[in-house]
Amino acid sequence: MASLGPWYGGSRGGFNDSSGFGWDMFDPFMSLYHGGSSPGQGHRREETTAIASVNVDWRESDTAHVFRADLPGVKKEHLKVQVEDGNILEISGERSKEQEEKTDRWFRVERQHGSFVRRFRLHENAELVGIRCGLEHGVLNITVPKEEMAPKNVRNIDVAERMDGDPKDVSKDIEMDEWV
Repeated sequence: MASLGPWYGGSRGGFNDSSGFGWDMFDPFMSLYHGGSSPGQGHRREETTAIASVNVDWRESDTAHVFRADLPGVKKEHLKVQVEDGNILEISGERSKEQEEKTDRWFRVERQHGSFVRRFRLHENAELVGIRCGLEHGVLNITVPKEEMAPKNVRNIDVAERMDGDPKDVSKDIEMDEWV
């Protein structure tokens, strides 16, 4: 089971390595899955998953569906918002991160690059023509207005105690075993 960790993310038992060495208390070889040749050289799990994951909030108001995505470090040029197949809102893009650390004894530069895609099936009341979106301070806001839905033609049918004397009732001729 130790090999499931790097593929499915998350740390076991709530243990989060903050030492910077990439060690997992239960599997010291975990960092080998992240590109290092020794336990101190791999990427920490939270660093590799954070670059490719995007948190999106979706709320519905009386007049619109509002999406808010946290995209720190994503530039407008690397972001794509589109509607496909008539009702699938797709947010995709690429994120790059470069981190440089210097001390008196050592120097380290790490580069990370990842892409992300999030898809949402819009409700049938979404008005696709009036969609607006904007990226400000690393937060993407998308507003999908709602259109007025025509009330569906509904006809209520009265339920009687019994259906005696109805010549059109075919169900009387069917045996109960045939219903199953």
